[in-house]
Order: sequence, then structure tokens, then C-alpha cells
Amino acid sequence: MILDLADRIGPDRVTTGAVAAEVGVTQAAIFRHFPTKAEMWVAVADHIAGLLTAAWAEALKEANPPVDRLKALVGAQLDQITAHPALPMLLFSRELNVENAALRAAFRDRLAALHGLLMQEVIAGQRDNALLKDVAAGDVAVLLTSLIQGLAIRWSLGARDFVLRDEGLRLLAVQLRLLGVRGG
Repeated sequence: MILDLADRIGPDRVTTGAVAAEVGVTQAAIFRHFPTKAEMWVAVADHIAGLLTAAWAEALKEANPPVDRLKALVGAQLDQITAHPALPMLLFSRELNVENAALRAAFRDRLAALHGLLMQEVIAGQRDNALLKDVAAGDVAVLLTSLIQGLAIRWSLGARDFVLRDEGLRLLAVQLRLLGVRGG
């Protein structure tokens, strides 16, 4: 519910009063569950972290070899962003992240986890000779993370006139071709 509200009005404009009105309770009821607005956002981040972690695990479970696992991870991340369009705006919300160190840490942890999973699959792909070995796996993971974040911001702030997953996987195929994968 908070994520939907954040998508409609922007995360920096979400107040406890707006959340209370959205849920149909008093603002005092919100404060009984979350003593501060910052704690409310940390609870949202924890919820998002659980969703992302589960989506990544499912993607990795269903895909093989490493290049397919990279595609599955990117697809899973883009699917979560499609389901929760406010996610990119939350990640880059200056107000929320500057004022809320716990929220910033939660998002940093999830981005680091995704980076690690991507890097792990790049290393496996290099070991299997499916990806070029002369490119550092960490650099490839940064490029893939940047692809996801850049595309997600463009989609979430724009008219959403393209299918995020399809466009992301198309651009991933381009990157994979540059890394030596035939047929991306």
C-alpha cells in the first residue's frame, strides 16, 4: 500500500497522514505500529528486501547455465520493479536516504547482494568459456546493475510506454554479445 502511494505521489511526498488516509486509519494508529516515519520506511525496505531475495532465489533455481542465470536475475529484478514501480524512486530519494541511515543501509545491502549474485554468475560464465575472461567480473556486474537501474529510472519516471522486462532483456543481450556470448 505504501509502495503504491509512493508510486502515485512520489516517495518524498509520502507522509504518515497520507499513509493513514490510504489505509483508512488514524495517523495515531500508524504511529502505534511505527514510532517514526523513518521506521515505517525501514519496514518497507525490509519488505522489499524479502521480495527481491525470494525473486532472485527463484530465478537462480530455475535457470542454467550461467548466462541463462544472468538473464534470469536481470529479469527477476525488472519484474520486481514492474510490480513495485516506486522502487527505483525510493533507491534514489534524496530526502529518504539522506535522513534515514537505516533505509540507506538496507538498500545498499540489497544492491550489494544483487551485485554479488551477478558477479558470481559472470565468474561461472567465464570459467565455462561462455563470457570473455579479460573483463573483470566485478566490472561486468557494475555494468549489469547500471543497466537495470538506468532503465528502471527511465521507465518509472517516464510514460511507461515500454515493457520493462522486454527492454531490459533486449539491452542485456546487447551487453552479453559485447562480452562474447553468441545469440545473447
